[in-house]
Amino acid sequence: MDKETKERLREIRLAIKKYGFDEILGQTAKSKIRKNDEDRPSLLLDDEIPVKLRMMLQDLGTTFIKLGQLLSTRPDIVGEKIANELANLQDDNPAITYEQVKAIVERELNGNIDDLFEDFSKQHLATASIGQVHEARLITGERVAVKIQKEGITDKIDLDLRILKYIANRADKLNSNLRKINLPGIMDEFDRSIHKEIDYNNEFMNMQRIELNFEDNPKVHIPATYGKYCTSKVLTMEFIDGTKLNDVYASTSDEFDKKLLAKTVLDSYLQQLFIDGFFHGDPHPGNILILEDNVLCYLDLGMMGFFDEKFKRELSEVMVLFVDQDVDGLINQLMYMDILDYDIDTSTLRRDMNDLFGRYFGVQLNRFDGVLEALLKLMQEYGVILPNEVVTMARGLSMIEAVAHNLDPEIDVFASIKPVATQIAKQRVNPKEFLRGKKSSAILYGHMIQALPRLLTRTIHKIDNEELQFKFEVDITDKVSIIALVSALIVGSSIVSFGPRIFDIPVISLIGYIMAIILSIIGMKKFVLR
Repeated sequence: MDKETKERLREIRLAIKKYGFDEILGQTAKSKIRKNDEDRPSLLLDDEIPVKLRMMLQDLGTTFIKLGQLLSTRPDIVGEKIANELANLQDDNPAITYEQVKAIVERELNGNIDDLFEDFSKQHLATASIGQVHEARLITGERVAVKIQKEGITDKIDLDLRILKYIANRADKLNSNLRKINLPGIMDEFDRSIHKEIDYNNEFMNMQRIELNFEDNPKVHIPATYGKYCTSKVLTMEFIDGTKLNDVYASTSDEFDKKLLAKTVLDSYLQQLFIDGFFHGDPHPGNILILEDNVLCYLDLGMMGFFDEKFKRELSEVMVLFVDQDVDGLINQLMYMDILDYDIDTSTLRRDMNDLFGRYFGVQLNRFDGVLEALLKLMQEYGVILPNEVVTMARGLSMIEAVAHNLDPEIDVFASIKPVATQIAKQRVNPKEFLRGKKSSAILYGHMIQALPRLLTRTIHKIDNEELQFKFEVDITDKVSIIALVSALIVGSSIVSFGPRIFDIPVISLIGYIMAIILSIIGMKKFVLR
C-alpha cells in the first residue's frame, strides 16, 4: 500500500471513528467486545445515524458525497430515513481560479482561450465538487455555458473507490447485519455511476440522444451541444436563460400556462420512460427551466436511466397492473421479471400489498402521493433488492409527479400513465412487433442453416476419429437400443407442430432429426463398419 493510500485510509478511519461508525470495520477484538456491550446502543438502532452518516460523508469530500447522493436514491437498500437525510448532502467545493480554468480549457481544446472564444467570463456561474460552469461566447457568436472538470479529481475518486471497496468487502465479511445489503455490489454500481458522471463525453452523448427523441416536440427543449468544444473534461452547451420552477409556482401572471406546463412535464417524462426507454435520472425542480411560450427545458443530463425493449414492455405491464391494483398479477409479473423469488411467501406478500393498496387507494386519488415509496419499503422488508433502473424510475416519477401537481393540483397522474403503459404493454401481441420478431428470428435461423453443413461435417469427423463421446442414461451398447432411440427421435420430431419454423419445419423437429442422424452414424460405426 503506497503512502498516499495509507494517508487517505487513515483520514477515512478517523472520520468513521469520529461519527461512531468504527464498528463496521471490525478490526480489533476490542471493537468486537464493545459491539456486544449491553450498555452501548446498537449502531443500527441509533436514531441519529442518518444525520451522522450525512455529516461524515460531507466531511470526507467528493467521492463520499456522490456515494451519499446515490444512496439517497435507494431507500430500498438504506431505508427511507437515511435516504431522505442523504438527499440533503451539499455537493459544493471552493471554486478554482480563472487561471486554472484557462489552463484546463486550453489543454483540452488544444488552443488559446482567446482564439477559441470571443468572450469567456472570469467569474463562475456555479461550482461543485467535480466541476464548475462559466459563461462564454463562441467566435461564431453563440452564447454558451462551459462546464470544466477540476484538475486531479479523477485520481482522487479512483483512490477513494479502492478504499471504499476494501471497506465494503471487509464489512460484508465481518458484519452480518450489513451482509444482506450487499455493500460490494453497491460499490460496483457506484463505480460505474461516478465514472459516467466524470466523463463529460457521456453527458454530451446523452444530450444529443434525448434532443433527438424530442425533436418533433416544440414544447420540450434540450440545450444544444457544440462537439468541437467538448472533451471528457470540458462540455460546451447552449446557454439557457429561463425561469426556475419555484418562480413559476409562485407566479400569478398570465405569462405561464400552468395546466399546460403540468401536462408537458408529465407527458414528456412518460415518453422518456415508456416510449424511449431513456430517461432523466434526477428530474428535480432545479434541473428544469421554463422558457418563453411555456417551453420545458431539461438540464443536467449526466445521469440517465436506460431500459431495453424487453424490460420496457415488462415495466409497462407492471405499471398497468399497479394502477389497476391487481395484486396477484403484480406478484406474478415481478416473479416473471426475476425480481421476486419463486419461493417467496406469496400469501403474506399478497396480504401486505392488499393492505398497502387499501391504504393509498381507499379514496379516489389522482396521484401516487407516496405509494411508490411505500411499495419500495415493502420490498425492502421482504429482502428484495430491486434493479437500480426501477428505483431510479420510481424516484424520477415521484419527482415529476410533484412538479406536475405543484403546477396543476387537479392533474390526474394515473389517467396519464395507464394509456401510455397499456399501449407499450400491448406491443407484445402487436402484429408489427410480431413480424419484427419474426424477421430477427429469420436472420438467426438463416445463420443456423448456413452453419449446419459445417457443424455436421465436423461432428462426423470427430465421431470417426473417436474425439467425440456421448453419454446417455440408457444402454446404447446394442443395436436395439440405438434403433429405439433413433426411431423415437424421428417419430417425436415428426409429430411436433409448434414453435418457430425453418422451411416450414419446426426448429424443435429439425434438432431432433439432427440428433437422429448423429446417433445413426454412431450406430453404423459401432455395429456395421467395425
